Amino acid sequence: MSEVAPAKASKAGLPGWVMTFADLMTLLMCFFVLLLAFSEMDVVKFKQLSGSMKDAFGVQAEVEVRTIPKGTSVIAQEFSPGKPETTPINEVRQFTINSNLNTLDAMERVEREKDATEDHVSRIRLALREEIENGSVSVQVEGSKIIIQILEKASFESGFADVRPDFLPVLTKISHLIDKNVGMVTISGHTDDIPIANERFRSNWDLSTSRAVSVAHELLRNAELTPARFVVTGHADTRPRADNRTAENRAKNRRVEISIIRGLEPDEEREISVEQTPLPVAATEDTAS
Repeated sequence: MSEVAPAKASKAGLPGWVMTFADLMTLLMCFFVLLLAFSEMDVVKFKQLSGSMKDAFGVQAEVEVRTIPKGTSVIAQEFSPGKPETTPINEVRQFTINSNLNTLDAMERVEREKDATEDHVSRIRLALREEIENGSVSVQVEGSKIIIQILEKASFESGFADVRPDFLPVLTKISHLIDKNVGMVTISGHTDDIPIANERFRSNWDLSTSRAVSVAHELLRNAELTPARFVVTGHADTRPRADNRTAENRAKNRRVEISIIRGLEPDEEREISVEQTPLPVAATEDTAS
């Protein structure tokens, strides 16, 4: 039996073309790396590309919502809306019909008038300080009205209506204390309850009115004062300051009052005088007699 010749031993290692292929792949990789290094990336296109890749490979997609998501309210499911009803309030309210006092301008005007009145009173009291101290004159304030009271013992003789000569400078001083545009000036005469009847005065009404007229004439000697702003009245013993039981109280009642009413026009003051000062019955009887 003949012997079989041994097989030819194979050559060890990789084929020679592998080295050439590896060198080619390396050169291609370096080439593309250089291209990537010199290129600029478009971010928008990259995001579009990445989004397309996610959609293609089944990644969860985001759906654009054009309205705000709303939940379901338990109250809306269980309750239905009803008609609201008003609840009565146990409160009584009253509204004034005087619209002038409801405005801010009117309130400011009242406040300014109050301040002006206080300033005017201070000037009068300072100028008549001597007369106030000796008791011949007194100054009072009632709202927007300034009242200067002239007592008989310093200004008139008992039973006469002519102003004493020594008191005329005081009236001149008072005339200059009346502002030009303060409103109306009311001069009212008053007596006690002792009746008077002589050749000149038939009653206390005549006496009180004549004394008020005498004071008005002396005040109007000041040419700066307008006669249309003056109102002269006589009240006899109908408006006493004190009871007429004693001689001292009767002396207080015999007086002439100069009332400076701020903020009123002549027509308004005449209306107030007619409404608040009716003619007494006694005056009608005296006039008729």
